[in-house]
Amino acid sequence: MANPLLNDKALPEAAKRSGTWAPPDPNRPGYGLPATDGPISAWPPAGTGATQTMTVGGTASATGVLMVLLLASAGFGWFSVDTAENGQKVGFPALAIVGVLVGFVAVIACYFKPQWAKFLSPVYAVGEGFFLGVISKYYNDAYEGIVVQAAGATAAVFCVMLFLYRTQIIKVTDRMKRIVVGATVGVMIFYGISMLINLFGVGAGVNFLNSSSPTSILFSLFVAGLAAFNLALDFDFIEKGSKAGLPKHMEWFAALGLLVTLVWLYLEILRLLAKLRDR
Repeated sequence: MANPLLNDKALPEAAKRSGTWAPPDPNRPGYGLPATDGPISAWPPAGTGATQTMTVGGTASATGVLMVLLLASAGFGWFSVDTAENGQKVGFPALAIVGVLVGFVAVIACYFKPQWAKFLSPVYAVGEGFFLGVISKYYNDAYEGIVVQAAGATAAVFCVMLFLYRTQIIKVTDRMKRIVVGATVGVMIFYGISMLINLFGVGAGVNFLNSSSPTSILFSLFVAGLAAFNLALDFDFIEKGSKAGLPKHMEWFAALGLLVTLVWLYLEILRLLAKLRDR
């Protein structure tokens, strides 16, 4: 799935919906005055909670917590897949579908209520993690070792994109944002249409997505690359949010958005590797 949370428009909108953030007030006492040699008094006064703002480190910590929850839940999902004596799977666990739906609802709720992210982002991590564990088990049984390859590739892409962003080799401009967001929306619409076609008994859309044809492989490469560029947009959101002094709970909101992108990237890489194995 694409990341519906972290984009340039979402930053002021999310802050506005949280109802606790405002830009610095130039009329407040001491605004813009140089530091003095005397004792420094805190502003705002201690205990008001106004100093609790979003930081890059806090977002990283929240992301780490969500990753631990996701991986733990994925482990349960992995071992929940039963195998019959002939090696065939015994159905797809219904709980995995429930996990996806619960995770989707959690993401939508956080989009409208960012202050709920601290409580709902773990729900997404657990629900989506269980699904990832199940689907990964199916893929790994069909293509031995593919899950390790997909997980390693996902981690490598994350590190490369973070390096490219931090060194400003990739600069997140307004034009880049429009292109990436527009392409992401287009891909999601295509996926949605393909699902609808499949529901009505016409498998052409799904056959294209899962086939190992050169066109299908190129499409998967494009989508995986698109997910990677969404990471750059996520990093930009986190950096700008911390500089803007967004409230502390926005760390969980940003961590959730980053996790959504990583899950999407992993699934696309998993699908791509499966297609390459079928060649």
